[in-house]
Amino acid sequence: MRKTATIAAVSTLLALSLAACGERDEDNEETGADNTESSAPAEPGSSDSASESASDTAAPTGDQYPDFKACMVSDSGGFDDKSFNQTSLKGQTDAADQFGVQTAQVESNSDTEYGDNIDQLIGEGCNEITTVGFLLGDATEAAAKKNKDVDFAIVDFAYEKPAPNLKGLVFATDQPSFLAGYLAAAQSESGIVGTFGGLNIPTVTVFMEGFRLGVEQYNEDTGEEVQLLGWDGSEGAFTEDFEDKGKGQSVGADLIQQGADIIFPVAGPAGLGGLQAAKDGGALGIWVDTDGYESTEYGDILLTSVVKGLDVAVTEAIKESAEGTFSNELYSGTLENDGVGLAPFHDFDGEIDQETKDRLDELTQQIIAGEVTTS
Repeated sequence: MRKTATIAAVSTLLALSLAACGERDEDNEETGADNTESSAPAEPGSSDSASESASDTAAPTGDQYPDFKACMVSDSGGFDDKSFNQTSLKGQTDAADQFGVQTAQVESNSDTEYGDNIDQLIGEGCNEITTVGFLLGDATEAAAKKNKDVDFAIVDFAYEKPAPNLKGLVFATDQPSFLAGYLAAAQSESGIVGTFGGLNIPTVTVFMEGFRLGVEQYNEDTGEEVQLLGWDGSEGAFTEDFEDKGKGQSVGADLIQQGADIIFPVAGPAGLGGLQAAKDGGALGIWVDTDGYESTEYGDILLTSVVKGLDVAVTEAIKESAEGTFSNELYSGTLENDGVGLAPFHDFDGEIDQETKDRLDELTQQIIAGEVTTS
């Protein structure tokens, strides 16, 4: 199981440089992109209501599309979630830096705000609006159909018949999650690993299922019987939201008390509570969406992270809209196109033996070739 060997790397996706900032302030409802430092979102401001929560900024460097306005609505996790909202926002700030577009954002504080927040940005003259998260799917589609002169991109949602001005940005996260599950099983000393989610929705359980199948692959390869807690392929452990770090810490602590020495939280900011439980309990963690070594304060306990090229996909969608080449063609990030992958092992690189690293490389190629099932 956990072994020591020479230093080598498996696969890297992108250099995601995100600031490790503090816990989200529930009283803050406003976020602006900091175009002079594209690696992190600006500190949220405060306002009395969601209708006052958008802020406009202009990029100081790019000048290709100075009259174009790209906007964004977060889900209830907020832009400083150390995860997919934060990385999506980086895609917008990168677009501002590279192309000179104007930007505006609204940070959602509850699921009931999504439609109103999108409408607010439409009223502010946005040419393109990116919405972040599966839960915004219905509100985004309704807005796209109603506002045909605005381009919409949505992270983590695919439509069967999207409107002409609506593009889904999806990621095959089961693929790197499979690799993460294999790695976790290989590194576990207790023979027990765990996972939990925020909500039981497809964009969460796809991580968990990939992780489960990766553990199974390790057991098949080695004859070991590493156990997975928190997900059995259909049911599992969930915090029932993405915001409550206390719930995440409680669920994570429960998994650790049952013997898990590596946990894989898929719960946005609530998942940070799981990492805290791991740190308190002497366990290790694997983060999601971004390289948690860079974006969280828990880098010293993270084996790796399952990362998505959210920022690159968002930047490209904005660019296409600004230059007039936007389409409703679905974007799908995979291992093959580097849209998803495992982050570097960082401090744990020397503790992962070469045999495991080589097998992860081999599995990556087999997944790309369609020889291994990850979902």
